[in-house]
Amino acid sequence: MKRTAPLRSGRSSWATWFPTARSRPFARLRLLCFPHAGGSAAVYHQWHLALSPAIEVRSVQYPGRADRMSEPLISDAARMVGLVTEAMGPLLDRPVALFGHSMGAVLAYETARALHDLGTPPVHLFVSGRRAPQIPPREEPVARADDETFMRSLRALGGTDADVLDDPEIRDLTFPYVRNDFELIESYVHRDGPPLGCPVTVLAGDEDAQVTPEDAGRWREVTTEEVTVRFLPGDHFYLVPRQAEVLAEIDRALD
Repeated sequence: MKRTAPLRSGRSSWATWFPTARSRPFARLRLLCFPHAGGSAAVYHQWHLALSPAIEVRSVQYPGRADRMSEPLISDAARMVGLVTEAMGPLLDRPVALFGHSMGAVLAYETARALHDLGTPPVHLFVSGRRAPQIPPREEPVARADDETFMRSLRALGGTDADVLDDPEIRDLTFPYVRNDFELIESYVHRDGPPLGCPVTVLAGDEDAQVTPEDAGRWREVTTEEVTVRFLPGDHFYLVPRQAEVLAEIDRALD
């Protein structure tokens, strides 16, 4: 992905991009969380309950869904990262760590690269359910496939989202931004550049066909610092039933 200077959004404030269930003005650092394709900031809504009070949790709310439903969708990873990085400015008054699951892992990684370029690197990057970004895609693109093929791909990932989409009304409402996100990640191309200078923790489900141990290990190629790889029981959405273990891993890494 070609990295550019942050783009001017001219539209949404940092609070719109990074909502939180609980503000912690005296927290020593912030954890900024990037949802998966089709996800919203709500997936991380309860994380603050289990993490240390020294950590303020904020989720990225992508345009075109939830309370940003009226805003245009963004299907280009470089543009998304530019807008996220610009909006993040007021949150950089203290150290930040980044967490991303699936598509969110790629956006968190590219945001870490952008922050590195700006001289404000994150203290830690957590990537979940995603092979290393330099590995070419193996799956056939489905963003523009017919509904039946697209639904089959969603079900193959596991989780609850596909079951919810069995409702035609919900499907009509959500398919545009779910397909948009698949297009974003399917069109993503990794570009060579300086390695990160922060530790990276790689998490994945041991039954996730999209992330092999070799795929996870290759995250070591994108940073000069320590990389920890841990597989937990489960499929692509292992982090839902294994949330306590994921949050414990984050707490340990940021302690």
